Amino acid sequence: MASYKQTHSVKGFNVTRLLLILGLTALLACEGYFGYRLNTLSDQQEQIKEDYSNINNITFGLFSVDQWHDEVAGIINHQVRNFTMTKQQKKQLQTEVEEIILALINKAQALLDKPTKSVGGKLKKFAVKTFVDTDKIKAQVPGFARNIIATIDNPKNKKQLSTLAMGKFSAVEKSSAIDSAISAKNVEIKKMYRKYHVSTDDSLNEKLTASLDSIRKTTYNYSFGMLGCIVIVLSLWWIFRKRVDLHATLFVMSLMFAFILLAVGLMASMIEVDARIKSLDFVLLGEHVVFKNQVLFFQSKSILDVVHVLITQPAVDSILVGVLILVFSILFPIMKLSSTGIHLLSKKKLAENKIIKYFAFQSGKWSMADVIVIAILMVYIGLNGLLESQLSSLNIKSDALTIITTNNTALQPGYIIFISFVLYGLTLSTILKFITPHDSH
Repeated sequence: MASYKQTHSVKGFNVTRLLLILGLTALLACEGYFGYRLNTLSDQQEQIKEDYSNINNITFGLFSVDQWHDEVAGIINHQVRNFTMTKQQKKQLQTEVEEIILALINKAQALLDKPTKSVGGKLKKFAVKTFVDTDKIKAQVPGFARNIIATIDNPKNKKQLSTLAMGKFSAVEKSSAIDSAISAKNVEIKKMYRKYHVSTDDSLNEKLTASLDSIRKTTYNYSFGMLGCIVIVLSLWWIFRKRVDLHATLFVMSLMFAFILLAVGLMASMIEVDARIKSLDFVLLGEHVVFKNQVLFFQSKSILDVVHVLITQPAVDSILVGVLILVFSILFPIMKLSSTGIHLLSKKKLAENKIIKYFAFQSGKWSMADVIVIAILMVYIGLNGLLESQLSSLNIKSDALTIITTNNTALQPGYIIFISFVLYGLTLSTILKFITPHDSH
């Protein structure tokens, strides 16, 4: 009877552990897939936002001669072709044109009345006075003026004047200093058109914005999926808290979930800084000139990106900071997770190794993963407040000029995953102290 119970117990244990391993492996695969997709979409989002910020950068918009040329050219063309005069303006212009014509007639008459000694000159003077009636010409001046005004106001002539004005405007533009941003923008725009299969700026911006909205929702769904997996693992610890025979298996599997959290938390974007002029609207020659979504600054970084940037700097202090973050925020957590697994599964001699025990139980006070979490949060709060303050001072609203700025600085899903890793790691460290068969001190 005792032999039957023992055999039955062993078989029950094996079946339960096998089911636990299979279930956790499937869950681990789900978390790995969620993490992979989150990291892939995070990189894709960063690339799309880089493209968006490049194509809408203020140097290619508000500070670009090419952009100003298009805006001013449109205004000049519209103003000339749609130029109209009120009755009062026509009356005033009629008087001015009549005065100019009369002045020309008087000037011509003064030249004729000027004394001349040559025979040819005297003959010309005699012929003009004989056949030209100056008073009759002056009487026709109002009619001449009306014809001139009617000619100017003719739609066909307005079109010709518009063409002439635009030709002169282009000539002035070509004679000025060449805007180096023009060629750079043209190359960038053509590259973006080919990349996203569009043909206009508006369609490009619409496509980029729609893609970013979709990616943002999907990345958060994947991050919540990863957190759901962790919640399930911790729930299993509660369910099997009295099954000592399953603790080692459950702990090893839990470590694998922690490694995935750490990898995704290090690689996915954690903070995004985005400052832009949402709208700038002012009046020029009676018409509105509008610039929208002018990007002032954009950066998106993960922890690994920050480390790479710091280490590749020429300044020694920057390299030192990068190395410190690499060692205490990346290598120490990896060593701590690995050491906890080795301590639990190994024989007493290896489990009691000073280095293994140090990383498993005492390295937490040197690990800066939790410090990085707080530091990034403080940077976000401080930077967000600073940008809000600086951008708000640019906001102007008047009849002649309206400027609306926007601050899109935000924490990214990578931050959520990394802080989850820190909390999950602390939980596993606490669990290890209760389940270890060796000395934890």
